Amino acid sequence: MIRQADGLLITAGAGIGVDSGLPDFRGPQGFWGAYPALGRARIAFEAIANPAAFASQPRLAWGFYGHRLNLYRRTVPHEGFRILQRIGERLPHGAYVYTSNVDGQFQIAGFAEDRIAECHGSIHHLQCIHRCHQGIWTADDFHPEIDEEHCLLTSDFPICPRCHDLARPNILMFGDWDWLSARSDSQEQGLHAWLRQVERPLVIEVGAGTNIPTARLLGERVPGPLIRINPTEPQLPHGKGVSIAAGGLAALRAIDSCLV
Repeated sequence: MIRQADGLLITAGAGIGVDSGLPDFRGPQGFWGAYPALGRARIAFEAIANPAAFASQPRLAWGFYGHRLNLYRRTVPHEGFRILQRIGERLPHGAYVYTSNVDGQFQIAGFAEDRIAECHGSIHHLQCIHRCHQGIWTADDFHPEIDEEHCLLTSDFPICPRCHDLARPNILMFGDWDWLSARSDSQEQGLHAWLRQVERPLVIEVGAGTNIPTARLLGERVPGPLIRINPTEPQLPHGKGVSIAAGGLAALRAIDSCLV
């Protein structure tokens, strides 16, 4: 499949980060295991990953997202990212990434910014909580200090440069009607322009589950074969390609060992 392709589309969900040490929040117990303070308060992922939390409990909401921002900044992407890069480098049209992750791990791993589509936004970018303007700006100057025991932001809030009210991550949350999608829309336009150039696309999907199936469904829609890597949900439409019931890093290392 790799030898016959002329372009590689990498689709990725939260599972690709597990081998880098990132939590995947699978189920309430997994989420509360990563954030015990929210577990003690019985606050579900859907409740804190919600714009309403920034209105009602901004220090708790930014405690959660600030902790994640710090975690993602210091995480080193695992070897599988480089393996995917090498596979893409073999093909005439290279590789493009489509991910539902907001962690920026593909950029940290060295993938070109203009070859990444983040369909749910990025924690490394901010927007006004009230959408007083359409601006999206980098979070590079925001360095949150977190009381991890209580999951609370203890430093200053990030603020909107125009109205000076609270800023929030430029991420599509649950129950979110205020997400500014312009950045992600532009990325997806670039992806579809690339796909129009590719005659024989291959999709390699890593860690994209059925709970939030955005990346999973896109890979199934793209014409051409799909290699699905997923330890718990490897099922694949009949005749679509190959499913590998394994973790991302182990499967990618096995594929890499077969390439000459």
